[in-house]
Amino acid sequence: MSNEIKKIETKKKILFVCTGNTCRSPMAEVILRSELKKRRIKGYEVTSAGLFVAENNINKHVVEVLAENGLKPYKNFKPKQLNQTLIEESEVVICMTHTHKILLEGCGNVISMKELIGYDIPDPYGMDIDAYRLTAEIFLKACDDIIIRYILK
Repeated sequence: MSNEIKKIETKKKILFVCTGNTCRSPMAEVILRSELKKRRIKGYEVTSAGLFVAENNINKHVVEVLAENGLKPYKNFKPKQLNQTLIEESEVVICMTHTHKILLEGCGNVISMKELIGYDIPDPYGMDIDAYRLTAEIFLKACDDIIIRYILK
């Protein structure tokens, strides 16, 4: 038996937050995770959660749009309810709207997409697939800002 002490690698966490964790935040999670992999950036874990989780599945349009971009969510993805532990474990919490951020004020390093890219990310829930495509385009563009501001800082 070896007396070596194994170094435990702690990954920094980036947490996306939306209302139900079925559309925006899981889409942002998958897109940023993919961008980090493409750029060979290691040491980060990307996850998502919702303020008011009610449904137990990711939205079908999210899955379709991710597939159009060659991406897919984790197998057996289930929406997660946001809690204080998730916030405390995260390097940064990125909310889809400024209203989401206000609800989490004082809970940790919380910012809104509005602060990051200049505008809130509207909820595409209940809209046609083109609304989801637009949301994905926004997240793809926002990845650069997130990587520069919170990873390459």
